[in-house]
Amino acid sequence: MNLKNIILEKEGKIALVTLNRPKALNALNSETLQELDIVIEDIEKDSSICAVIITGAGKSFVAGADISEMKDMNVIEGRKFGILGNKVFRRLENLEKPVIAALNGFTLGGGCELAMSCDIRIASTKAKFGQPEVGLGITPGFGGTQRLARLVGMGAAKELIYTAKMIDATEAYRIGLVNKVFEPETLIEEAKALATTIANNAPVAVKLSKVAINKGIQTDIDTALSYESEVFGTCFSTEDQKEGMDAFLNKKSLVGNFKNK
Repeated sequence: MNLKNIILEKEGKIALVTLNRPKALNALNSETLQELDIVIEDIEKDSSICAVIITGAGKSFVAGADISEMKDMNVIEGRKFGILGNKVFRRLENLEKPVIAALNGFTLGGGCELAMSCDIRIASTKAKFGQPEVGLGITPGFGGTQRLARLVGMGAAKELIYTAKMIDATEAYRIGLVNKVFEPETLIEEAKALATTIANNAPVAVKLSKVAINKGIQTDIDTALSYESEVFGTCFSTEDQKEGMDAFLNKKSLVGNFKNK
């Protein structure tokens, strides 16, 4: 895999994906989005990976989409760029393996939208968040108008998008945009600890839980509960369920020893 703008590292059951355009504050251009799509496909196919961390090189997570690329786009080109970003972020959102965003600095525009496509967001105390697009004459184009309201509510989302203002990690935590905040020097360590905890649980059960949550939030409660019953029942066909319940009853630990079946 020949990647120019992304570093993919695998450590046991965890994949660490680092956006690596530090001179451009990891801004998302078409090439980077296409590489991210390739990385997601690789992780999808790798049955040994049970959790994913995404972060940015240098002092930024992702400072937004690449304005130098967007500046001279026409309507058709702008629409294609938005479709590309939405396609890749939706694929990440639907990845059956849990994804943790470790937000180490500027998380703006497309960067905030990338973070919102992940399952869990943890932030450095130095992280800054925002959707500044209206200040540039455009709307959020990679899911910001949709995911932000779902995460923080309509009022907070509209305020952030309409004002184009940045908020710090404390405010992002207060409104529910991030799960936890850590000091910069411990961020990746904390992300790996969280990923390890997740990866040590039954992989099929984690996968089905993610699918049930993502599908259920898009539908009515009765349909969602019906789907939950289906995935709950499916778990009883797995070796993990048999071993996990047997271990519980016999006061044994299966942490880290579940089979990926």
